[in-house]
Amino acid sequence: MSSEIYDAIIVGSGISGLAAAKWLKENNLNKVLVLEARNRVGGRTYTKSDPKVNWVDLGGSYVGPTQDHLLRIAKELGVETFLVNEVENLVYYKNGKRYTFQYNELPALENGGQEELAKLLIRLDELGENVSIREPWTSPNAVELDSMTFKEFLEKEFSCKGVRDFGHLIHNAFLAAGAQECSLLFMVWYIKQAFGTRRIFSTTNGGQERKFHGGSQLISEGLAEKIGRENIRFGSAVNRIEQHDDYVTVSTLDNQVFKSRHVIIAMSPCLIPSIYFEPALDPLKAQLYQRMPMGSVIKTIVYYEKAWWKDLNMCGTLMVDGDGDEEANPVEYTFDDSKPDGSKPAIMGFILASRARKLRNLTPEERCDRICKSYAKGFGSDEALRFVHYEECDWQAQQFSSGCYTGVCPPGVLTAYWPYLRKPHGRVFFAGTETATVWSGYMNGAVEAGERAAR
Repeated sequence: MSSEIYDAIIVGSGISGLAAAKWLKENNLNKVLVLEARNRVGGRTYTKSDPKVNWVDLGGSYVGPTQDHLLRIAKELGVETFLVNEVENLVYYKNGKRYTFQYNELPALENGGQEELAKLLIRLDELGENVSIREPWTSPNAVELDSMTFKEFLEKEFSCKGVRDFGHLIHNAFLAAGAQECSLLFMVWYIKQAFGTRRIFSTTNGGQERKFHGGSQLISEGLAEKIGRENIRFGSAVNRIEQHDDYVTVSTLDNQVFKSRHVIIAMSPCLIPSIYFEPALDPLKAQLYQRMPMGSVIKTIVYYEKAWWKDLNMCGTLMVDGDGDEEANPVEYTFDDSKPDGSKPAIMGFILASRARKLRNLTPEERCDRICKSYAKGFGSDEALRFVHYEECDWQAQQFSSGCYTGVCPPGVLTAYWPYLRKPHGRVFFAGTETATVWSGYMNGAVEAGERAAR
């Protein structure tokens, strides 16, 4: 063990941990050390460079208006953004029928479903009016909302099956978890802290409006340069944190031991129990981490010779109902993933929740085959079958993330345990996007949470 005592040790070099380290360095705490289990920075963001793709975001990638923490950091680092294409029509495909609509519209579902769908989105915003984004468990109707799943809410309030099905789709898209897996309160809070249904659901003027030139990992790379790469140690998975009267010792799996005045943990909540704490965490804080699983997602990108969907007056956004056969329709939500100059035409698609779990044992080639066949049906073109390259990342299989996009709360967890989420443990503080109160689950939330923990 080195005799050197750091001002702070950061556990995790994702955006949240690096944002914390940067804030501390800028406020004259110069002895800061970042310990990272992986061999790279970025956490749940990961940009791959390859001649076949130029660059591709295999993890978090989207940014939009009101995500001011992330946009501020990007501007400081000189990382520019570009618009995700949404000029042409969007497509919703269900039961063999294709509904096309513009970005500022809802799909024209049958039997008055469009009107009912609008009521669903309005209802979710109404429920959020009395929910506190900082302390949602204190909301007047918190216990009631936290006692039911989002699935139960849909079945209770909406008779139209088409609307209930679409509700399941948006829940999966927002949280990478099924509507039966999360409480209504958590879903309502998640929407509220992202400025409402229209903002979180939209591309244009919404959470998915833009991407970063060169990939989102440039944010973490830029932050690493700011704090000094010599202050980051890779392959250093923390497994023990012991607090003493005026310092903390932090131990790693590769038998390194460091001393620090304070520690900030910036990692997936479900992974925190892998660390031994002395003294032990508050029992309710420890139990929170046992009850907050990560979402399930496989991110996929299919490349083509040309953006054939534009020839069909489609922007590349496709929402697919399972048609009763999830395994034949792996992807629920897509975006145009072409480069801003139109090169490397591609469709990005998320395999989410139960579909991600059912399909993860296939080979990448088998998944790609099913995806392209589903796209051919959804977009109505066999051009979807003529791909030239395929990329994917199964975030369920990433040992030091254990899933994506974020940790979620089943019924009863938020009201009983969430008061402990951001609560420090002596000299140990907690960051990570899950602890944010603005755009939690997104890269913006990671920055906000890191800077809050650092302060």
